[in-house]
Amino acid sequence: MNRLDAIVHGHVQGVFFRQTAIREAKALGLTGWVRNEPDGTVRTVAEGNDPALEQYLAFLHDGPPEARVTNVDERWSEASGKYADFTARF
Repeated sequence: MNRLDAIVHGHVQGVFFRQTAIREAKALGLTGWVRNEPDGTVRTVAEGNDPALEQYLAFLHDGPPEARVTNVDERWSEASGKYADFTARF
């Protein structure tokens, strides 16, 4: 089990990014969270197996149809195991 901590840059707020990320992460069996940041980015932490995390990362590079992702900063580490579900944070 690993952890992906990512910050998504571009036109990513106000385009249902969080809702779509939650749906994608849950479908992949991931745990963690996603939130809008004050600087206009979206930050997400996801934990799970590597194939699912790679698929989630691929989603982050595209986002929902209305999003325009310009960059994704990613950091990988060992999973903490402290998340029971995948949720939005505010």
